[in-house]
Amino acid sequence: MRLVFAGTPETALPSLRTLIDSPRHEVVAVVTRPDAQSGRGRKVHPSPVAALAEEAGIEVLRPQKAGDPAFLDRLRELEPDCCPVVAYGALLPQSALDVPRHGWINLHFSILPAWRGAAPVQHAILHGDEITGATTFQIVKELDAGPVYGVVTEEVRADDTSGTLLERLSVSGAGLLAATLDGVEDGALEARPQPADGVTIAPKISVDDARIDWTKPAMHIDRLVRACAPNPGAWTEFRGQRVKVGPVRVVAGKRLAAGEISATKTTVLVGTATDAVELGEVQPQGKRLMGAGEWARGVRPEGDEVFA
Repeated sequence: MRLVFAGTPETALPSLRTLIDSPRHEVVAVVTRPDAQSGRGRKVHPSPVAALAEEAGIEVLRPQKAGDPAFLDRLRELEPDCCPVVAYGALLPQSALDVPRHGWINLHFSILPAWRGAAPVQHAILHGDEITGATTFQIVKELDAGPVYGVVTEEVRADDTSGTLLERLSVSGAGLLAATLDGVEDGALEARPQPADGVTIAPKISVDDARIDWTKPAMHIDRLVRACAPNPGAWTEFRGQRVKVGPVRVVAGKRLAAGEISATKTTVLVGTATDAVELGEVQPQGKRLMGAGEWARGVRPEGDEVFA
C-alpha cells in the first residue's frame, strides 16, 4: 500500500522504520508537527520523525493544522491508500480523514477503551495497572473511540517508568501496526467496535499534577514519580526552590512525618502518610542531576526542614 505516515516524537520511530523497511508498503510521505525549539540553546530542530524521513529521502509535510487547504491538496495528490498514525500530536479533521481509502489507522499505547487520551502510559503506571498494551484502531472524530483492529499486551513492571514502558510498547506496537496494515491490505482484517464499558480517560499530566504530596501513601508517591519520569518530572520544594525527584524506593516499616527528611552520608529518606521512601536521584532547580546523598551533603538539611 501507499502510505503517508503521521507522527512526531521518538516514540513513533520504531513504527516508521518498520514500515520503511516493509516489502509490502511504500511510505511516500510523512506528516509531522512543525519544527520546534529544543535543547539548551533553544535552537529550532525538526521532529525525530522528520529527521528520519529526510534521512530516508521521504517527503516531509509540516502543516500548522491538518485542515490547512494546501496540506489537504498535497495529501490528495499523494493518493495514499492508508495513513498510519503514531503520536502525531494534533487533531485530524474529517476532511483529512476522508482522503485515504482505508482511512487513518492509529497505534495507541493502551488497551482501548482504557486510557483514551494524551497520556495513556503515564496513567497506567499512576493507577497501578498490572497489564497494559497497545491498540491499532480506525480513527474517527471522537477521541480514540474508533473500531479496533488488533491489540498487544505488556506487563507493567514494578520499576517501570513511563519512559521504559513506552520504549517497550513502541517496539511491540510497531510490529502490531505493520501486521494490521498487512491484514487491511489483504482484506483479512476487520475492525471491531470498542466495548461500551471500561472507558477511562488519560489527559496530559501537567507540571502542577507532578508535584508530590507527601501526605499521600508511599505507594501513590512511588507511582506518581515513575509515571512522571522522564516528563514532566515529579517535583517538590525545599527552601522555596523546586527539586525534581527520580524514582524512589519504599522502605517498609520505616515511619517519618510527611515530608520529613532523614539524611545520612549516603541515603535520604522522606516521610509519607505510610512508609518512608528512599530518594534515588534528584535535580535541584537550575542544577544537574545528582544522587540524593550528594544533594544532602551539599544542602545539609536541618532537623526541622521538610519537603513541601
